[in-house]
Amino acid sequence: MGFLYEKLARRAFFRLDPEHAHELSVTALSALARLTPLCRLLEACNQLPSAARPVEAFGLRFPNAVGLAAGYDKHAKAWPAAAALGFGHVEIGTVTALAQPGNDRPRVFRYPAQEAVINRMGFNNEGAATVAARLARQPGPGHRRIPLGVNLGKSKVAPIDEAVADYLESFRLLAGHADYLVLNVSSPNTPGLRQLQDADRLRELLAAVTSANRERAHCGAGGRPILLKIAPDLTFPQIDAVLEAIFQHGLDGIIATNTTLARPGPFARVDQAGGLSGAPLRQRSTEIVNYIARATSGRLPIIGVGGIMDAESAGEKLDAGATLVQIYTGLVYRGPFFPAAVARALADRQIR
Repeated sequence: MGFLYEKLARRAFFRLDPEHAHELSVTALSALARLTPLCRLLEACNQLPSAARPVEAFGLRFPNAVGLAAGYDKHAKAWPAAAALGFGHVEIGTVTALAQPGNDRPRVFRYPAQEAVINRMGFNNEGAATVAARLARQPGPGHRRIPLGVNLGKSKVAPIDEAVADYLESFRLLAGHADYLVLNVSSPNTPGLRQLQDADRLRELLAAVTSANRERAHCGAGGRPILLKIAPDLTFPQIDAVLEAIFQHGLDGIIATNTTLARPGPFARVDQAGGLSGAPLRQRSTEIVNYIARATSGRLPIIGVGGIMDAESAGEKLDAGATLVQIYTGLVYRGPFFPAAVARALADRQIR
């Protein structure tokens, strides 16, 4: 089935503007989400062998190791159908406290020869209040087919010195609807955002969010696992500082990595601003996963993201120390049957 997508359907999609093609796929998945019997049938078709074990991480159970990365479903419209495609979890967003249109179009560029994408979307989303209201009408924690993560970012208009308050507003509105939350401080497409990876600013942010999370737990509303998503462009000493802050404030995991500002190989000649994803990111993201796993002696759950274009590259992330993996650009190039195929291949590795 994947072969048919690559030879037929992908050709049609790739004739369209990349963002328009993305919007059509989200619309189609949103329509599928409303066809519950069909979703359950597709889930049954994608069911893993009975010997395959679910993945346990940060207090949650994942039916398989493959998730849909943030960036695909920014508005929380399509995620209820993700399990039907074989995903074991899904992460929506990035969501910001304030609604914002993102950067000017065009802002997504495909590079099929390199199986890569450059994007400068800029956290276009409907805002935390609107997304929270939509999630309130959908299955909530404890009633979902698969865990749902909510990825939080900084509103573009919020000055860097007001970033903590901005994240806390999103946390207040969305924590009750999430199975886990991600603090995204690593997108290259919001000016100043990556400054939040600096040690002092990061500690301030983590202290505030984890304090709010503990307050939720003490009030009986329930705390949520909190993860941090980092950039692939950090040096190893910078990663050490990030890990120190993570352990200091008791975060539950890390996502490695976001898109890169690096322009390796043929991309040195590409004059497009934005984050590069896809196959060119594979090696660097795996290096970072492995570094974190060794630096923490495997004590910190890692979601490995970047350059997963087949089962081999997904298994590589797990071998490097990741607990779970996420895909997005691979979905663009491999199609809707890709997540189930990768999940099945990883389950076969586990069984053997």
